[in-house]
Amino acid sequence: MKIQRALLSVSDKTGLIDFARGLAEQGVELLSTGGTAKAIAAAGIPVREISDYTGFPEMMDGRVKTLLPKVHGGLLFLRDDPNHAAQAAEHGILPIDLVCVNLYPFEETVAKKGVTLAEAIEQIDIGGPSMIRSGSKNHRSVTVVVDPIDYPRILDAMKAGGGETTPELRARLAVKAFATTAAYDRAISTYLDNESTPGEALTLDYPLAGRLRYGENPHQDAELYGSFFDYFEKLHGKELSFNNILDITAATRLISEFEKPTVAILKHTNPCGVGSDEKSLTEAWEKAFATDRSAPFGGIIIANRPVDEALAKAISEIFSEVIIAPEFTADARALLQKKKNLRLMRLLGEIPATDRDIRSVIGGLLVQDADVASQEGTGTIERHVVSSRPPSKDEIEAMEFGWKVVKHVKSNAIVYAGKDRTLGIGAGQMSRVDSSRIAVWKAGEAGLSLKGSVVCSDAFFPFPDGLIAAAEAGATAAIQPGGSVRDAEVIATANERGVAMVFTGIRHFRH
Repeated sequence: MKIQRALLSVSDKTGLIDFARGLAEQGVELLSTGGTAKAIAAAGIPVREISDYTGFPEMMDGRVKTLLPKVHGGLLFLRDDPNHAAQAAEHGILPIDLVCVNLYPFEETVAKKGVTLAEAIEQIDIGGPSMIRSGSKNHRSVTVVVDPIDYPRILDAMKAGGGETTPELRARLAVKAFATTAAYDRAISTYLDNESTPGEALTLDYPLAGRLRYGENPHQDAELYGSFFDYFEKLHGKELSFNNILDITAATRLISEFEKPTVAILKHTNPCGVGSDEKSLTEAWEKAFATDRSAPFGGIIIANRPVDEALAKAISEIFSEVIIAPEFTADARALLQKKKNLRLMRLLGEIPATDRDIRSVIGGLLVQDADVASQEGTGTIERHVVSSRPPSKDEIEAMEFGWKVVKHVKSNAIVYAGKDRTLGIGAGQMSRVDSSRIAVWKAGEAGLSLKGSVVCSDAFFPFPDGLIAAAEAGATAAIQPGGSVRDAEVIATANERGVAMVFTGIRHFRH
């Protein structure tokens, strides 16, 4: 199984020259195509054009160059089968023992703004996947390379094996090769599906990022797939759990709503408290923590500014599972790292907006657009006032603040807010009135007055009773989607009690 002949045809030239030179130094004859052959020859490495070997020129703008018996026969024939060997000899087919291919950059092309369908189609590789599949099918004899990261270990294996690679290595590379072509085909089908009739099929492809200790509970196995760690760096602490990752995601989505210095505390993906402060992140923390001083135990804390020593001291007074921030000062890290199990997570740049929300159901998946609707913007709230009394400037600011939070609270969701802080949060109740009662009770437990607050509801008040309860608790303004058959009654109740009310026309259910 000594590698005598290799075919190299790559769009990504990373590491190509070193790999080609390493093969040539071990006596391997190099066959190559187009730009790959030119790059190898320019480096002074002997290489034979594929058209010279096959006796068939590249044609149709390079669309046809390797779809030939001398290529696929050289990859597919069984070396230990006398009939295969005889047929190969009869037709002048030489064994190709290594094929190195990476595919046309289809995904990179369609990711570009304004790309046309014709441009995308030209980046659909045909010969590359065909050679990968041929070589992988015959991996008993053929080494298939689809990733430059594998070049060094292949050369090392050949040096150690007298020019051979091991059966185990060839098998692992074949698995990687089939996974590559499968992902490539999924990317193409997804793009073409969206270009023609969206929704005909859904294809997903996420590489394994890591196996977790367990899932939501210890008896459940769990894995993490995708690029989560492209956006977060763990600086300290225990291994992340399944629940940690869910909480980190929820916390990051919430904090991305805020531009001012803000701190949020979450538990089981629900906000416990959120606070903003123009000057001090520590003050923002105090406002968030004041909302609920018991629920944050074992929770998640996230800040949208670097954590300094003063904030670290304040945070370290309670037990937290995870703290997330764009950066931690050296003093803050030194202080927080005294807690060996506390996970410190650094946000790496801007988190991409989520465009689709996917959930598993019996027998399949539910897919929807992500809830990225916002009520921000100068004059937006003023244009949606339905009460006799318009909200004051402070009430508008409180509405804008609370509306950002309530969309991240599980339904039924009620948030009482001031212009820079949450005052009471009620989540996940079967009745909206019950959520309001919980929010009022939480505020009372925290010693916070709701007088002059704004009540924010993720969905409409189906009856006036929810608004009455909020007004009796001290709320002077309300923001909700509207849309109930009893909206007129609710508006009349607001007017009777002097409550300023806004109908956003946007609902934020979170099941």
